[in-house]
Amino acid sequence: MALPQIWLYTILSVILVSLISLIGIFTLSLKTEKIKKILIYIISLSAGTLLGDAFFHLLPETIESTKIFTASLFILVGITLFFFLEKIIHWQHCHAHMLEKNHIHPFAYTNLVGDAIHNFLDGIIIAASYLVSIPAGIATTIAVVLHEIPQEIGDFGVLLQGGFSKSKALTVNFLSALAALLGAIVTLMATNTIQNIEFYLTGIAIGGFIYIAGSDLIPEIHKHSEKISKSIFQIFFFLAGIAIMLLLLLLE
Repeated sequence: MALPQIWLYTILSVILVSLISLIGIFTLSLKTEKIKKILIYIISLSAGTLLGDAFFHLLPETIESTKIFTASLFILVGITLFFFLEKIIHWQHCHAHMLEKNHIHPFAYTNLVGDAIHNFLDGIIIAASYLVSIPAGIATTIAVVLHEIPQEIGDFGVLLQGGFSKSKALTVNFLSALAALLGAIVTLMATNTIQNIEFYLTGIAIGGFIYIAGSDLIPEIHKHSEKISKSIFQIFFFLAGIAIMLLLLLLE
């Protein structure tokens, strides 16, 4: 059974992650090129934190508490799950240009559904991490927050492109983000009936983090490496993300 302290940390963390969905409003006054320049370094930092959290915090705890084969199996489940989710989102984006203007396009609703599923999984991952340990939960929350910043800015842009007004886009994006709260609550309640569920879910989280960093973020970083100076800064932020996770480990 999850302790009250774990409930408190989890709910506060999930609310913080959900509030990131409102960040889109702060990008409206910035030029697109300026946003891209800032985001590529946030993406580099995010890739480092996701991998650092997976290998420094979550993987050691999972291997200690389950068989290596079981841990490996659920890591692969995580990779497959996020691959499947991304396929759905890519399908939606590929059909976006085929739709007419001047109304809310179906792809905008599809994006919301996909984002809600993603957020639900984020809630599960955060809750499972706190069930493993408080430091692991904090590290995972930091990793998820840094990943959500560019993600939510992109989602906000998709909703505006899909026909939503600025205020409605912010509202529905925030409601979609609250799916993380549901995911966290379901996970914490499931500990009462499913023994060691946190370690199975943590394995899925590791797979998800590795997939997101390796399949989404790092390829995106490579697309914006036309200058040596830019690449050096990207490497710096990537290593900074790993260093943050290592520092959190040393502070435990």
